Amino acid sequence: MRMKTPPLRRVLAGAAVMLALNAAAPARARDLTIGVTSAVTALDPHYHNLSSNFNVALNIFDRLIDQDAQQRLVPGLASAWTAIDDTTWEFTLRPGISFHDGSPFGAEDVAASLRRVPAVPNSPGSYEVYTRAITEIIVVDPLTLRLKTAQPAPLLPVDLSSVDIISRAHEKASTADFNSGVATIGTGPYRFVAYAAGDRLQLRRNDAYWGRAPAWENATIRIIPGSGVRIAALLSGDVQAIDNVPPTDARHLAANSAVRVESTRSNSVLFLHMDQFRDQTPMVTDRAGQPLPQNPFKDIRVRRALSLAIDRRTLTERLMEGAAAPASQLLADGFFGVSPRLQPDRHDPEAAKKLLAEAGYPNGFSLTIAGSNNRYLNDAKVVQAIAPMLIRVGIEAKVATFPWSVFITQAGAPHYAYSLFLAGNSATTGEASFPLRAQFATVNRETGMGSSNRARYSNPEVDRVLAEAMRTVDDRQREALLQKVAEIAMADQAVIPLFYQNNVFATRVGYRYTPRSDGFLSAAMVTPE
Repeated sequence: MRMKTPPLRRVLAGAAVMLALNAAAPARARDLTIGVTSAVTALDPHYHNLSSNFNVALNIFDRLIDQDAQQRLVPGLASAWTAIDDTTWEFTLRPGISFHDGSPFGAEDVAASLRRVPAVPNSPGSYEVYTRAITEIIVVDPLTLRLKTAQPAPLLPVDLSSVDIISRAHEKASTADFNSGVATIGTGPYRFVAYAAGDRLQLRRNDAYWGRAPAWENATIRIIPGSGVRIAALLSGDVQAIDNVPPTDARHLAANSAVRVESTRSNSVLFLHMDQFRDQTPMVTDRAGQPLPQNPFKDIRVRRALSLAIDRRTLTERLMEGAAAPASQLLADGFFGVSPRLQPDRHDPEAAKKLLAEAGYPNGFSLTIAGSNNRYLNDAKVVQAIAPMLIRVGIEAKVATFPWSVFITQAGAPHYAYSLFLAGNSATTGEASFPLRAQFATVNRETGMGSSNRARYSNPEVDRVLAEAMRTVDDRQREALLQKVAEIAMADQAVIPLFYQNNVFATRVGYRYTPRSDGFLSAAMVTPE
């Protein structure tokens, strides 16, 4: 018999009393359980450059340099870093740090980690984008490391804030070794205990942690894709903190005196990718269901028409209920490298129809919009909302959504199964160069550029200006170049930006969490009030 899920309002009301009774308990609790939306693809911190993987790794591993809640750089395993000449960065490491197995941390471990990043086999999204500038690793002494680059690399410290440091003993470990826990040994606030893929990660406090002592002796990260299930788990007390609270639910939770809701501006954007590299593309046909002889997305008029067909105000104000803002590029205003000259495309169905006719599709064509249904906030609903917008301009649009684990394996190499699909990007570096490199640079496995460019967009001018930006030390000049890259790519309609979302979290009263622009939620970030 299929059981019906009770309406969220009933769940909220039914759990309010229980939360109120238990509100004073957290300060004495030894255990913490948090609920996160997205499954991880591996515990190997160098295998797949995915925000959900990085979020989990934050519990176990450390980085040379960290980021605060606003993504400003702060010391991590390195207490200091400085450019000693145009092509050399020197890092001074903290003394007295040990890995979870008791082995001492030092410069050789950093060197091993940096060597491993580009060597991980079968990576669906390499971390090499963060290390590709490094041409030589010099271990000066156990607590001093120098990194040489072929040209000035002003963003190397920023990039290294996304690279986890492993023990040198596991430089050659396989991804399977990390998933099993054999190699999952870091210097971070928590130790690995057990991992059930797609379900949960169990951790125990690292009592020898060099940083602020974690508040909880035991921590569990539960993967709960469904927002209703995640909220019900919070209200029942099964978890004490959750991420990705939908806007409607946030309003209900905020009215509950036993729950705390926090939000902040996100570094994330949702957009549509369009296949721009194949002469014929799958999941696109004429009205009779026959394959089109040419890929319509290779025509900028078609790409432009699709963007004009989308009503971003409807998406942000109705679907996202104000917890998002229309997007013009890959990163919102206020972050370094964002172009102030780019504005969100207007909603203009008539102009879209005209462009389609000029491109040779006066009667439109048929396509399928693909997307995940448990990765981003309201992801399936976004895809479903866009379909009728395209239908109104003459494009027969169908929808296909999949669990993230299925979707992501099909979206990129070697399958490239989709023609038009929903994607997202988080600027883990807190500035524009990362999304520009990942999404707009020509795919190059050797350099790590275009690591998330699943539409295979390519423009030599974008590559040239981006390369110049990445070797420009002066901040003003580099920012101007990054802005120019965004402007060139958006003039090409490389992607269709939809909206920037807010990061919304909820905790039970008695637990404190400071919301972050990167959306990360780790056990060490939650403290008793």
